[in-house]
Amino acid sequence: MKTFDIDRIRADFPILSREVNGKPLVYFDNGATTQKPKQVIDAIIRYYADMNSNVHRGVHYLSQISTDAFEVTRRKVQAFIHAKHEHEIIITKGTTEAINIVASCYGRAFITAGDEIIISAMEHHSNIVPWQMLCDEKGCRLRVIPMLDNGELDIEAYKSLFSERTKLVSFTYVSNALGTVNPVKEMIDVAHEHGVPVLVDGAQAIQHIAVDMQALDVDFFAFSGHKMYGPTGIGVLYGKEDLLNNMPPYQGGGDMIKDVTFEKTTYNELPFKFEAGTPNIEAGICLGDAIDYIQDIGLDAIKAYEEDLLAYATSRLSEIEGIRFIGTATHKSSVISFVVDGVHPYDIGVILDKLGIAVRTGHHCAQPVMDAFSIPGTVRVSLAMYNTKEEIDALIDGLKRALSMLL
Repeated sequence: MKTFDIDRIRADFPILSREVNGKPLVYFDNGATTQKPKQVIDAIIRYYADMNSNVHRGVHYLSQISTDAFEVTRRKVQAFIHAKHEHEIIITKGTTEAINIVASCYGRAFITAGDEIIISAMEHHSNIVPWQMLCDEKGCRLRVIPMLDNGELDIEAYKSLFSERTKLVSFTYVSNALGTVNPVKEMIDVAHEHGVPVLVDGAQAIQHIAVDMQALDVDFFAFSGHKMYGPTGIGVLYGKEDLLNNMPPYQGGGDMIKDVTFEKTTYNELPFKFEAGTPNIEAGICLGDAIDYIQDIGLDAIKAYEEDLLAYATSRLSEIEGIRFIGTATHKSSVISFVVDGVHPYDIGVILDKLGIAVRTGHHCAQPVMDAFSIPGTVRVSLAMYNTKEEIDALIDGLKRALSMLL
């Protein structure tokens, strides 16, 4: 395992040296988006200063070097997640679009009236609404894996949901609202025993946990660049080659075609069939720099550091009288959600912000999760590799101060 140098890492993130409301910034909203290291920021500037041009379409020098850099990222993603082929890597604008591509394209090709799709009770809205839309359109049925009181999925109940009408399973690797790490390999294997493909939402896993498409044998995997220290507006859909080849394209336009006449259009090969129009070129290129940055530090080292940080934060927060943790699964990753008796989460978040401490409050785009716990929302502390125990101590001091004002 590589040596984890927290001081060097923090020095790479310019925003961490700024103040908010006259206080040093303490940033605990990493589940929403992560901050960017100077290596990624510099790469963004370098793209616009040195190579700005459209990709895949020009014979001139700038277009060629931009295209090469964009395709280098595709190969970096392939290696990072251990995909079999680089053309199985579809560049999207984020996890949400990636899931919608599968819902729209797989749904159009393989879902019919009366079919069933399985999702879980802990999903982000982005892994609920597209399937509801498909069910409304096709007349199919959504089935939901129930959740236990500790925020873990009921795996035995999951096994009982399958029928001859089940056509797809889609669930999150790590809950954005609870931090629960699901037993994804076991769940994938169960689905495959029934001959059913699986989509995994990896948005909250990719920056914390090493993933391997071959070991998981997952059919589709989606994630976003901005949650792994890269730019916003970029993401990835991984799909197995045969499934992607058999799915119709998501959008029509430039780059996703071979030939166009008014009578007929012939679609391009993978991955371009699913990449209509000019992509977010700068973000696509610089996602590669974010991957380089993570790999330079090492995901094993990041995981070990964050697990220690999570344990420390959980212990310190337990000191707060009246606190109730929402989501106490055995296996968690870098997220702590909580409520305090008699206090609205929003009020806590506002006061913490005055102290320079950024947390997320509300339902976290996971309203069914909040409904399951009969609460309107939580305070969510989501950790990243650049956070420290000293920042957690500042959070505890700030929380105590906020509660002294609110109770």
